[in-house]
Amino acid sequence: MALDLTVRGLSWGPRPDRRIIEDISFDVPAGTTTAIVGANGAGKSTLLRSIYRHNRPLSGQVQVGGRDIWRLSAREVSRLVAAVLQEGAPDFSFTLREVVAMGRIPHRNGQPRAGADEAVIDRVLAEFGLTDMADRTFGSLSGGEKQRVLLARAMVQEPQLIVLDEPTNHLDIRHQLEIMALLGRIRATVLITLHDLELAAAVADQVLVMRGGRVCALGPPGETLTPATIRTAFDVAATITEAATGRPRFSFDLIS
Repeated sequence: MALDLTVRGLSWGPRPDRRIIEDISFDVPAGTTTAIVGANGAGKSTLLRSIYRHNRPLSGQVQVGGRDIWRLSAREVSRLVAAVLQEGAPDFSFTLREVVAMGRIPHRNGQPRAGADEAVIDRVLAEFGLTDMADRTFGSLSGGEKQRVLLARAMVQEPQLIVLDEPTNHLDIRHQLEIMALLGRIRATVLITLHDLELAAAVADQVLVMRGGRVCALGPPGETLTPATIRTAFDVAATITEAATGRPRFSFDLIS
């Protein structure tokens, strides 16, 4: 079951006088996808770290399904929220199945995996087209395959909210399309950072645009990804045209 995300007055920095994000508020309705876009250094990844309970906010609240994540235990939050990060996965000396199975740890309370855990793992492996590869070592996989495995590990957690930081980064076009197709089948609320504005417009119900650690626009893609907003957020001039698919296409020029 997907749950809504509510963020109110969120600020974080390494110390109170050096805040990287400031006074951020937004809602992600249950079962929808929100894409976060902005220039490098805008605060996108920092925002995500507070939402998946890595950075404790200096001020503000993060609620999933009306529950403040900082009033819950780490185990309770890991049953609600899963994260797939862009830092790059280590080359685990585990099989693909073993890596995916790690997603069941929050549900096991220190006990060995039970039949119900194995059923969830088998289902997700099948949904992600990984069953026939389950005995391969994680280190032998391609970049796109590794990203599919990490996404599958997150889904084995059975989260109500999944947070993804640039999941298509460093992937070729085919693997980008595969990852985005998998995201379209996820039965959870999705919060995702993306550099590609066309991808954001294609997959998101709403887009949150950041600049300088603050929100500068929020709403449906057609209302937020405008030339004026793009100029403000990225310091470039944008031209937007409609492709044959009905989706917007963006071209950019430096501002002289």
